[in-house]
Amino acid sequence: MELAFIPSPSRGVLYLGPIPLRGYAFCIIIGVFVAVWLGNKRWIARGGRAGTVADIAVWAVPFGLVGGRLYHVITDYELYFSEGRDWVDAFKIWEGGLGIWGAIALGALGAWIGCRRRGIPMPAYADAVAPGIALAQAIGRWGNWFNQELYGKPTDLPWALEITSSADGRVPGTYHPTFLYESLWCIGVAVLVIWADRRFRLGHGRAFALYVAAYCAGRGWIEYMRVDDAHHILGLRLNVWTAILVFLLAVAYLVISAKKSPGREEVVEPGAEVSGGEADGGEKAAADADKDDDEAEDEAKDDEAKDGAGSAKKT
Repeated sequence: MELAFIPSPSRGVLYLGPIPLRGYAFCIIIGVFVAVWLGNKRWIARGGRAGTVADIAVWAVPFGLVGGRLYHVITDYELYFSEGRDWVDAFKIWEGGLGIWGAIALGALGAWIGCRRRGIPMPAYADAVAPGIALAQAIGRWGNWFNQELYGKPTDLPWALEITSSADGRVPGTYHPTFLYESLWCIGVAVLVIWADRRFRLGHGRAFALYVAAYCAGRGWIEYMRVDDAHHILGLRLNVWTAILVFLLAVAYLVISAKKSPGREEVVEPGAEVSGGEADGGEKAAADADKDDDEAEDEAKDDEAKDGAGSAKKT
């Protein structure tokens, strides 16, 4: 009896003439668009201007891609700089290999630059885009499915992932689809952050901290299931330790921020609370009021002059 399983694509790239269309890159691009779309809706709801999230993303996304690739290359340097390897492959991002820790770190630096240029508080921006980032990760993980990579231990469960490629030391068989586990977990994280933000009116970066803590909680056990080569410290994979450390930092930020800066920011983008049309209307109303006052004063003077003239005539 043949067991059920999730099939892997026979290849991760299609060709439109001479142009390669890579599934991994498509997943990243779609994820970025979803993150910007949702972040824009949340930013406007917080009192910001439409388009601000996209403007800052122009800084955050390139920084994030560079950071994610740097983290991957540094932590898996033997894939690119050991004997028999070609260091040029370190630049082939379309073949897979982005570390979320580096992506978030340098992406935050890019967002900080964009926020500073616009005079926007970075924590408020981070809160707005947090659930969108989680959804972007959920979509991006399907890029690993296209590349047949980052799967878990062997299993015969009905939702097992079938690996057919034998490249780079892969052994064909059925394995835990850790890419799917993480994708579903990230969707749950996005829902959690949106709910908690509405329920508790999170502000000053606490929605983003909640996203980080919730993601790390899932990444820890999912990472533990993976069987790809990785550096180990005290028997645990490096990324498991990273998830634990970042989780503790995020929780500490949640607690300290709630005590030092309770509530939510009243203004997230200077000048956004009054639109140009509203400002023009206010100025026009003020001008009309001044005009009415002047006319009333002139009429009062005319009445006084008439009264004076009538009194003189009677005398």
